[in-house]
Amino acid sequence: MSETPPTQAEVSSDDRLWALLAYLIPIIIPIIILLMEDKKNRPFLKAHTFQALILGIVLIVLASILALIPIVGCFSPLIYILLIVYAVKAYRGEYINIPVITSFVKNQGWA
Repeated sequence: MSETPPTQAEVSSDDRLWALLAYLIPIIIPIIILLMEDKKNRPFLKAHTFQALILGIVLIVLASILALIPIVGCFSPLIYILLIVYAVKAYRGEYINIPVITSFVKNQGWA
């Protein structure tokens, strides 16, 4: 389980762009990436695609729950700032360690 991440030379600008889009448009873009045969097996995209998919689902559920609470619901759009931060990091070619989600994805064998 101690896989070493690929070097920067192995991460193309196309991979970084798809990873950015996966975080900015969660659920839709990760599914598109998984349907593209040439993209889904690339190590950098594989690591980010499943994380973005799970993170998008979690944030949508969390925002929906927070929207039910009157005062806290006003701040639920701030949750999506997290997606922007992860998108920028992915575009820089960094691997992201999202506390619970990354370990879940790795334990499932998806990344």
